[in-house]
Amino acid sequence: MFPVAQGQGAGGRGQGAGGRGLRNLNPNQDQFPAPRPLAPRPLARRPLAPRPLTALRPSAIGFVILLVAWVAAAQQPGVHPVSGRVFAQPMGVQGAPWLERAERQEEEEPDRALRILKIPKGAVVADVGAGSGYMTVRMAKIVGPEGKVYANDIQPGMLDLLRKNVEKAKLTNVTPVQGALDDPRLPANALDLILMVDVYHEFSQPQKMLQKMREALKPGGRLVLVEYRGEDPSVPILPEHKMTRAQAKLEVEHEGFTLASVNEDLPRQHIFVFTR
Repeated sequence: MFPVAQGQGAGGRGQGAGGRGLRNLNPNQDQFPAPRPLAPRPLARRPLAPRPLTALRPSAIGFVILLVAWVAAAQQPGVHPVSGRVFAQPMGVQGAPWLERAERQEEEEPDRALRILKIPKGAVVADVGAGSGYMTVRMAKIVGPEGKVYANDIQPGMLDLLRKNVEKAKLTNVTPVQGALDDPRLPANALDLILMVDVYHEFSQPQKMLQKMREALKPGGRLVLVEYRGEDPSVPILPEHKMTRAQAKLEVEHEGFTLASVNEDLPRQHIFVFTR
């Protein structure tokens, strides 16, 4: 704060002529009372007028425009350039209990989904968007000790939960992988199958992810998407967390895959099987 000046009278201390305070003033005398000290007046602060944008330097204006555009883009969901589908927001680690809910067996029948895929013993597979490892643990038991599961997620917190669940199940054939938004970071030309359960629709860069996953598959390897049916309004999931047959086929085949089959045996989800 600014210091406030103290009000003073003549002589500096509220005194009359000669610098002395007057007492027992005689009205007939040619004297006058000392002036009353003025009350202190705080210094007023003039509000600063905002600087117009035109007053900024060109470099500063450019920075402001870029900052505004970046904030706006961060607040808006992305849209797939081929299908026009709006990308869903990914689930955070705080939603992990939902992945492990008891009702999931009835609602999704995950064990049935894996039986439909007929994954052989000894296969090398990946669980992309593995979360807490719900499907990873099941796949690791199917492929056995001679097989291998790469469990990918972009969230360190999810991978921490996954490691605990893998350790609890006493499995030694699981390798956690910290992925990126545009790269699952899987070994090239090494996988027999890549599984994504309720995951693909959340990718913010699906085209780059599909290209990287295609590189990771062996010739003839399978890419599997399990997604809630976008065509069915009775499925109690937000629309952006569902996919239709047309959307999946259009987006994935655009990146060089071929749709081999669509299975509808699950209660609420499609099983899309693509081949490299």
